[in-house]
Amino acid sequence: MNSPDKANRIAAWIEEHRDEMIAALREQLRIPSKEGPPSEGAPFGAECRRALDHALAVAQSGGLRTRDLGGYAGHAEFGDGKELVMALGHLDVVPEGEGWKFDPYGAQIDDGYIYARGAVDDKGPTYAALFAARAIKELGLPIRRRVRVVFGCNEESGFRCVKHYFEQEEAPTYGFAPDAEWPLIYAEKGVANITFSQRLEQGSVLRIASLQSGERPNIVPDRAVAVLVGSDTDLQVAARKLAEYWDRNVTASLRPDGICVEAVGKAAHASTPFLGDSAATRILRALHSLELPNDGPWVEALFRASDPAGTGLGIHGRDEIVGDLTSNLGILRLQDGVVTALFNIRYPVEWSGDSLIERVSHFVQASGFQVETLTDSKPLHMPLDREPVRSILAVLEEEFGEPQTPKTLGGGTYARAVPNTVAVGTHWPGDGVAHEPNERYAISSYLRAAKVYARILLQLAG
Repeated sequence: MNSPDKANRIAAWIEEHRDEMIAALREQLRIPSKEGPPSEGAPFGAECRRALDHALAVAQSGGLRTRDLGGYAGHAEFGDGKELVMALGHLDVVPEGEGWKFDPYGAQIDDGYIYARGAVDDKGPTYAALFAARAIKELGLPIRRRVRVVFGCNEESGFRCVKHYFEQEEAPTYGFAPDAEWPLIYAEKGVANITFSQRLEQGSVLRIASLQSGERPNIVPDRAVAVLVGSDTDLQVAARKLAEYWDRNVTASLRPDGICVEAVGKAAHASTPFLGDSAATRILRALHSLELPNDGPWVEALFRASDPAGTGLGIHGRDEIVGDLTSNLGILRLQDGVVTALFNIRYPVEWSGDSLIERVSHFVQASGFQVETLTDSKPLHMPLDREPVRSILAVLEEEFGEPQTPKTLGGGTYARAVPNTVAVGTHWPGDGVAHEPNERYAISSYLRAAKVYARILLQLAG
């Protein structure tokens, strides 16, 4: 285990570099690194490219060896030896959404917190790991394995970054992803994205001309908009019904091109959809109340299917390791006569993507929808008596001064895609929530995380 002297030296180094660490993180947080149109050297868009360039520059300024893998990912490394210890973080972020008290890319400091999209998920923890590695290097602490910090650019929307990375780079002897809850995550649910589609009948009666809700599968939609068209009489009747509709989060306005219906909800991470308020569900419920002649059946089917337990899709279930399955209707579109619905599903470790398809077959047969696409990230289950779980737990029990109980996770981290790797915690009470407005990271949490990550890296490498 790390000696008290080493832990104290690490803590002192972090405090001495406090201003540098804060400045570097704030510069990174000002980069709106949402996935964008690809280009040469920037497979996930110009802003993700810029975020990676910044991380590599910060690493180089600290004397670390760096490598850029075509904009998919990069790393910073020091030390010698055949074996490798790795921390894997990501620099891409989800869209900012609405309801922020500060500019989501302003990195405003208020009452000891840095406010920004990506502050907690995952730029803050990633930079904490980067400076943790620098601390070990500059203090000259003894290690027998190389230490590497990996910067991914596509964690939020597909993991193509780590897939590309490990086609060219070695897997770690031991690794951790600073992107979860304390102390560590030993099991992660499987994550599947299933897209259903249906071509609709066109007619002259009152119908939905367009519908849009959600930007990413892994976020509960906080806004939905639909446009109804039809005869003047039908539109007047529908407008009166919507004006009397009970849900004050749903509003409607009569315009020259039809009725515009809007719903407002609350964003949340798709791993905990019950903590959000789906605008997609709200607008489907409102549209269902209109008893639309042609659109009624598919609207009702999707409304019932949108419950977060997966009951309406016929996939509700659980296991004793990670608990209940969750489902999030993350993206809903009606365009050019075709309705598509993308569900982000977090399923038990004892299931598979194929078993999900079997379970949704009844919904498909009854609703008229067909499965358009399926992507599947298999579950993770790391036994508690294996490394690196044992060593990380030992460090954290010493750091926190009490026994630590490993947890399971509904979200997906890099740990599921990398051998011998688990996810560890990033934040403490008071810090913001990933994927929600006003995401924030306490400066004290950022510095403390760097100290903890340095101790973990030192233990795994030494």
